[in-house]
Amino acid sequence: MKQMIIFASMTLGVVAGSFAQNGYNQYSVKPVHSSDIMYKKVVWRAMDLREKQNSPLYSKNNELSTIILTAFQQGKIKAYQNDSLTHTLSWNDAENRLVVPSTDFGDDTIDLYMEHGADWRKIVPPKAYFSGRDLYQIELKEEVVFDKEHSRMYRDIQTLTIYFPADHPENTRGIQVNIATFSYKDLVDKVFTDNPKAIWINQENDASNKNLADAFELNLFSSYIVKISNGKDQYLSEKYMSEYKGLLAAQSTAAELMEFEHHLWEY
Repeated sequence: MKQMIIFASMTLGVVAGSFAQNGYNQYSVKPVHSSDIMYKKVVWRAMDLREKQNSPLYSKNNELSTIILTAFQQGKIKAYQNDSLTHTLSWNDAENRLVVPSTDFGDDTIDLYMEHGADWRKIVPPKAYFSGRDLYQIELKEEVVFDKEHSRMYRDIQTLTIYFPADHPENTRGIQVNIATFSYKDLVDKVFTDNPKAIWINQENDASNKNLADAFELNLFSSYIVKISNGKDQYLSEKYMSEYKGLLAAQSTAAELMEFEHHLWEY
């Protein structure tokens, strides 16, 4: 936790109006013309930055969340309310979501004066804010697309959402709370590329550190599927009425996608 802010939500639908008039997805890092898409599924993946495989994204003071939220605070990128990327979020709204609950005594100075007297400023401690170290829950939304023009399957990340984790000691609600959603293309173009601080840190060899854009392209992280596009817009845990069964379904879904890609080459 930090007194100084170093650095806000998400609906579950497919990106609305993502295809521009030229037929390409405006949020895509790997754009494929709509007429060349033979198959597409939208997949949501959860990442816990505390996992050993994700430790290169969770180095102290260089956490993925810190890098992204710092860029947002500095005005380099926009934040959105949800992964449809239709409604932006202001820094003031994000700031309010980062307040540590135990230090939030309200903003009404009259009430504070009535409760604590003329010396309320000395009695009431200043607000503290969560840092990137506290925000270790990430969700990726990606499109799995088969490009018939090049006979190739792409995993095309669309958005990245930062959450306040459900298991954090300060989370009195006991459920994960979305902080902000960002366009992944914006992150690659404006935050990761050519940024010496946007580094995937190799724990064994400093000479093998990589830029975050390259790390995501090479899939150098651990994640698991929590939702795949469906008519009811349900997470797997909702569909199977159990977190455990949802996790088993995530493994099965990942295998089915891999098998589908494999069988494409038989035609």
